[in-house]
Amino acid sequence: MRDFVGYGGKPPSFEWPSGATLALTIAVNYEAGGERSPVFGDTSPETFGEFPAYGVPPKRDLAMESIFEYETRVAIWRILRVLRKNGVKATFFATAKTLEVNEIAAKAIVEQGHEICSHGYRWVEHYTLTREEEREHIKKAVEIITRITGKRPVGWYCREPSENTLELLVEEGGFLYDSDVYNDDLPYYVDIKGKKLLLIPYTPDVNDFHFFSNRFCCASEFFEYMRDSFLTLYEESEETPKLMNVGIHVRISGRAGRIVALDRFLNYAKRFKRVWIATREEIARHFMRLFPP
Repeated sequence: MRDFVGYGGKPPSFEWPSGATLALTIAVNYEAGGERSPVFGDTSPETFGEFPAYGVPPKRDLAMESIFEYETRVAIWRILRVLRKNGVKATFFATAKTLEVNEIAAKAIVEQGHEICSHGYRWVEHYTLTREEEREHIKKAVEIITRITGKRPVGWYCREPSENTLELLVEEGGFLYDSDVYNDDLPYYVDIKGKKLLLIPYTPDVNDFHFFSNRFCCASEFFEYMRDSFLTLYEESEETPKLMNVGIHVRISGRAGRIVALDRFLNYAKRFKRVWIATREEIARHFMRLFPP
C-alpha cells in the first residue's frame, strides 16, 4: 500500500553526530559492465548515454560500449581523486559486474574507505524479472561483492525494483537499508512480513543524469542546483533534522568538464558547521541506534 502521509508534518527530533542537523551523503553510481549489451546476451544495446538513441537495432553499439569503458578506465580514478582531495567518504551504488570487470578499481574504492552498496548483479530493470530470477540476482550480487571487496554489502539500490524486492532483501538477510525510494528527507522504517527494514530515500533531482536530459548543460549549473538545495535543507534543519542526497554517475561526472561541479560543491559544503558528510551505512547505523527497529 502506498503511503502519502509519512511523518505527517511531525518528523522525529534528533541530532546527527557531533550536533549536526543536516546529513549529506554522496551516492556514486558505478555501472559499467552491467549495462545492456548483446555481448551479455541482451537483445538490444544500452541507450542511456552521451549519444541520443533513435531506433536501436538488436546489435552491439560499439560507441556506447566505449563510453561505458571510459567509466572504469579513467573516470573512476578522477572521482576517487576528488573525493580523496576533499576528505569525503561516499557510498558507491555498484553493480557486481562492474566490480568484476575492474577489480583493481574496486579494491581502490574500498581502500579509500568508501561504502559499496549493492546496485544489483547487473544494471537491469528488476520489475522485469520473475521472483526466482530476482532472488538469484540478489544472491549473486551479494556473493560477488563480498568476494571482491572482502565485505558483505549492507545496502541495496537497484533503481527499478519489483513488488518482490523488499521481501527478497529481508529473506536474504544482512541488509541494513534499501534506497529505492524518493519520498522523504529522512530515513524511515517499513514493515516487511513482520520485520522492520530501514529505507534511506535517494534523489531524482540533485542528480547528474540531468546532463543527459539537457537540464544541466555545464558544471556551473549542476553546482548551483546542489548549492541551492543544500542551503534550503540547511536552513530547514534548524527546526528539524534533514538528509541531503547528491547522486552522481562515474561515467557522467567523471568527465573532465563536469567533475568540477562535485569538487566545488564538496569544498563549499564542508565549510558549514552543522553538516555531517557520511556514507549511507553510517547514516543507517546512527538512525538505528537512535530509533531501534
